[in-house]
Amino acid sequence: MEPLNHAAGFAAIIGEAHVLTRDDDKAPYLREWRDKYQGKSQIVLRPASTAEVSAVMKYAYAHHLKIVPQGGNTGLVGAQIPLETEEEIVLSLSRMNSVRAIDPDGYTITVDSGIVLETLQQEAEKADRLFPLSLGSQGSCQIGGNISSNAGGTAVLAYGNTRDLVLGLEVVLPNGDVWDGLRTLRKDNTGYDLKQLFIGGEGTLGVITAASLKLFPRPKKLEAAFAGMRDPHAALKLFSLAKAQAGPVLTGFEIMPRIGMEFCTAHLSGARDPLTAPHQWYALLELSSGSEAFPVKDLMESILAEAFEAGEVEDATIAQSVGQVTEFWRLRHGMSEVQKKEGGSIKHDVSVPVGRIPDFLDQAIAAVIGFIPGCRPVPFGHLGDGNIHFNISQPVDGDREAFLSKWDEMNALVHGIVMEFGGSISAEHGIGRMKRELLAEVKSDVELEMMRKIKAALDPKGLLNPGAMLQAQS
Repeated sequence: MEPLNHAAGFAAIIGEAHVLTRDDDKAPYLREWRDKYQGKSQIVLRPASTAEVSAVMKYAYAHHLKIVPQGGNTGLVGAQIPLETEEEIVLSLSRMNSVRAIDPDGYTITVDSGIVLETLQQEAEKADRLFPLSLGSQGSCQIGGNISSNAGGTAVLAYGNTRDLVLGLEVVLPNGDVWDGLRTLRKDNTGYDLKQLFIGGEGTLGVITAASLKLFPRPKKLEAAFAGMRDPHAALKLFSLAKAQAGPVLTGFEIMPRIGMEFCTAHLSGARDPLTAPHQWYALLELSSGSEAFPVKDLMESILAEAFEAGEVEDATIAQSVGQVTEFWRLRHGMSEVQKKEGGSIKHDVSVPVGRIPDFLDQAIAAVIGFIPGCRPVPFGHLGDGNIHFNISQPVDGDREAFLSKWDEMNALVHGIVMEFGGSISAEHGIGRMKRELLAEVKSDVELEMMRKIKAALDPKGLLNPGAMLQAQS
């Protein structure tokens, strides 16, 4: 039976107003922000509670209806977008956006999965605590989607991936059963750590409805600096020096190329190069401490002075205000957005061992320019944890569609070099629809079979996000 024929059944569970069937109402849920994927769905459901999600999943399970969970629809590999077959129903968690509990003394917060990341950060701040996950999309992405994709971001160096921030989960399974794992224990060694199945599971094993998360002390002292240098080899030397001097006080280290800075200053309102002269590469360093007494500024000055003396840094500036710190980070977070203004962009989210990043960049940049002369590599990102967003913008005045038609060939070229360096083809964005076919090339037969068995055990009918990560079950 067509999904649309079940609209009345779902309306009886969540209310007719929250069963979307009109094209203009559904449109925001069916297209991802880069316009790479546009799916089709006869119904979008917007439940308001775990009980409603459970009832929806029980109904879907009984009628063999396929469900695609969706958070803020900011994912970059298409896992949140239904296929074009109109057989899948979108389940949006956006109405589930409450803070359930906060324990400042225990450094934990428990929230619904639909809470926007920036709102979660603000709620932690009200309690004089820090929730450190930080992404360019934090004004619209939701924590459930962050958990389902094991999001990374700019704070991984100090605080880890999303996986490292989760203490417990509440999950609705494909058959509608609710697993209440909302524990806030720091130690719980009682068998399999079931929450790990759903963190990074991309909505293929269950629907995350709530999470208990770690909080941290809010930084009382914070310093940020922009440094210019000749190449990524110098950037790695600067990182190594900063890590040796600052240790855990080093909470951010990002790199970006000159062309990325040019894109930002051209397309980000009010943006300007923090340095007086252009440089081939830039690094953004952040130091922070929970102690008012810790000499963070002195430490930053010491790091930069030593790097100057060693010839690794050509110029640098330290932020003089909170507003300037924000501007520094706006340049980095805007790096993805501004590339849309420069035409077609072929994107890669890859990681290699930190010490091999400069050599990887040398080889990969030369390879893609050789493949498409005139293309503009824009590699940037998290040097401190080995994750580079190796994006390539089309040649100036080139044909956008002709350039994007080379996506698969470019992927094969870049990913081949990544594998030579012992890296990963997905560092923090996940697999989704975009990289599903590539899994067999990077996972062993044993790994793939284990994944398939886990999927079959939890979702035997293959109804939950069947287009993402693994091949859909027949």
